[in-house]
Amino acid sequence: MSQKRASISDIAKELNLAVSTVSRALSGHSRISKATRERVWALAEQLNYQPNHLAAALRKGRSNTLGVIVPHIDGHYFSQVMKGAEAVANRAGYNVLLCQSNEDYEQEQKNVVTMINAQVDGILVSVARPTHDYAHFDKIRQRGIPLVFFDRIVDSPELNAVELDDFQGAYQSTKHLLEQGFRRIAHFGGPQHLNIYINRFGGYRQALQEAGIAIDDKLVLFSDMWEADGRAGMEQLLALKHRPDAVFSASDFSIVGAMRVLKERGLRIPQDVALAGFSNESFTSLTEPNLTSVDQCPQEVGEAAMNMLLEMVHEEGPAAAPRKIVVQPRLMMRESSMRAT
Repeated sequence: MSQKRASISDIAKELNLAVSTVSRALSGHSRISKATRERVWALAEQLNYQPNHLAAALRKGRSNTLGVIVPHIDGHYFSQVMKGAEAVANRAGYNVLLCQSNEDYEQEQKNVVTMINAQVDGILVSVARPTHDYAHFDKIRQRGIPLVFFDRIVDSPELNAVELDDFQGAYQSTKHLLEQGFRRIAHFGGPQHLNIYINRFGGYRQALQEAGIAIDDKLVLFSDMWEADGRAGMEQLLALKHRPDAVFSASDFSIVGAMRVLKERGLRIPQDVALAGFSNESFTSLTEPNLTSVDQCPQEVGEAAMNMLLEMVHEEGPAAAPRKIVVQPRLMMRESSMRAT
């Protein structure tokens, strides 16, 4: 049978002391005699007393907890962001409360309420894919809670953010395909209200323009970027009179869907159609052939975002001007796009 957790009141009653005296003794207050402190500590150890750090922190106006809201935790990217963010928070003596929106706008609103009710000291957010209205984040700022966006950010000069240079990642990937001799390069793009997909489309477009290649609207397909979207997109591209010789996708998930269709049709990768994705998910080095992808440096993003949040939490006096940190991506060139000898 589990025993009831001992409280300061239990110790005070057992020793016939005031609760305030026990509290001061446990914190080592010099005004409490050594003999009394030793009696209190001995009984606390005997009763396996555990201090309620949360309650103590709330009395001081701090919870020592930082909130993180992400679209989902499955997959490589957000789990690695969390790894970096938690490491920084824990070293600074903070706990982390994680909520997932599951790519749902209403759930994201509920997540914000949960964080506010938990009285977290600051919040990191990457917005859900369907989110167009950002009014719920105003509730955080109105309460004076430090707020930092990362990856999928709200594009405003008034907000703090950490983001990847998605434009550069897409530009490098598309340029790499061009250098391999591919010229009819298709693009799987994501929802164009989200900064990451706008910038990835922009990088693709810039690389083609520099190569003197006009954008063919038939080769640009926008979707929610899941594997099923990649399958449908590849089927659509193969039905064209002049099919593409390469595909650059703004997501690794959709490029895997494209890969499966190509294999089902007996087409060779990269000889017939080259493939390149974005995110460097763990499965990209396990497929046959291995998939070229853009590494988003997620741990670095998580560390930078949490460091920025902690700086805001510890600010004294007027808040510093909002700022943005941009992390540089790395192109991971693998078999799926390497045709040149």
